[in-house]
Formats: sequence, structure tokens, C-alpha cells
Amino acid sequence: MDNLGFVLGASAIGAGLAMIAGLGPGIGEGICGGKAVEAIGRQPEASGAITRQMIIGDALAETTGLYSLIVALLLMYANPFIGQLK
Repeated sequence: MDNLGFVLGASAIGAGLAMIAGLGPGIGEGICGGKAVEAIGRQPEASGAITRQMIIGDALAETTGLYSLIVALLLMYANPFIGQLK
């Protein structure tokens, strides 16, 4: 197998694994949203504060998903390893 094929194959596998990392934030945000709805159901008068905290938590969780998307896109379309081949 030539080096270019190996690098492209490994990059595709790495990009796929990076996108699998996006499952964690999705699951975490779903759990966070469900717990926020439960909390608002118990204390409707605190809905503003609960919603604000939920949005902050979701934003922090989403950053890991965005980083994995950026890594996957870099590996697929702007691969830094191809320039190292001789």
C-alpha cells in the first residue's frame, strides 16, 4: 500500500472517530434539558433561572461536539499529514 492511501484511510477513520465523539454532548444536552423541564415542573416560579443555567450548561457541552466536528473536517479536507509525504 502506498503512503498516500494509508494517510487518507487513517484520516477517514480518525474523522469518523471524531464524529462519534459528538454523541456524548448530544446525550448530555438531552439529559440536561430533561432535568431542567423536571425542575421547572417542580418550581415554575424559578423557570428563568433554571433556563439560564440550562443554556449555559448546554453551551459548554456543545463545545466538545464542535471541536470534534472541526477535527473531522480538518482531517478530511485540509489534511496536515499529506504535506509530510515524500
